[in-house]
Amino acid sequence: MRVLIAEDSPRLRQSLETAFKNSGYQVVAAEDGKSALREAMERDFDAVVLDVMLPGLDGFQILERLRKAGNTVPVMCLTARDALDDRVKGLSSGADDYLVKPFELRELLARVHALCRRRYNQYAQTLAVGDLQLDRTAKRVVRGGQEIPLQPREFAVLEHLMLKPGQVVARREIEEHIYEDLDAPESNAVDSAVCALRRKIDVPPNAPPLIHTRRGLGYVISDEEP
Repeated sequence: MRVLIAEDSPRLRQSLETAFKNSGYQVVAAEDGKSALREAMERDFDAVVLDVMLPGLDGFQILERLRKAGNTVPVMCLTARDALDDRVKGLSSGADDYLVKPFELRELLARVHALCRRRYNQYAQTLAVGDLQLDRTAKRVVRGGQEIPLQPREFAVLEHLMLKPGQVVARREIEEHIYEDLDAPESNAVDSAVCALRRKIDVPPNAPPLIHTRRGLGYVISDEEP
């Protein structure tokens, strides 16, 4: 999962980056409002941790612009303000949750994780598209009763597609979510992973293809013909 951290305090920003990375998140950090808004508008995130008192644009302005643009990414607001009016303003501007400084990192991580699970319905540990099932806890993939062994990156690509069934997922989005830890991923890394997935999951007799290409757009997983 990918999180954007918008915090102008270098010390706190570094602490948050470290905490989220240690919890398995991919992290993008911004130190001011303008860069935070740009990142949130141009890239796909599972959650945003947003300090209200940012230079350039404050958190309320960022929230209003995101929601006006139709961006529904879950947003956790952080602030030193604890007045009721400020909390109400943040929530009415489109925030999903609100945490007052100082706070416990464990609580922040738990709340952000809950926001991510809510967005992608991650309480369900088994994902299914047609007769293809993916067990996120056991890291097991089965189609037509036949277990399909996958490499870790193949599993990650398939999981990301199955979290968005019927939706076109851009190649760039897959690269950013799955391959960001590589210094310089090969330009065809996603295509190669999808090709390998197709060979493996289309094994059962007469199994219709599930991963479809949208030329110039990306990939979509669906049990319906394009």
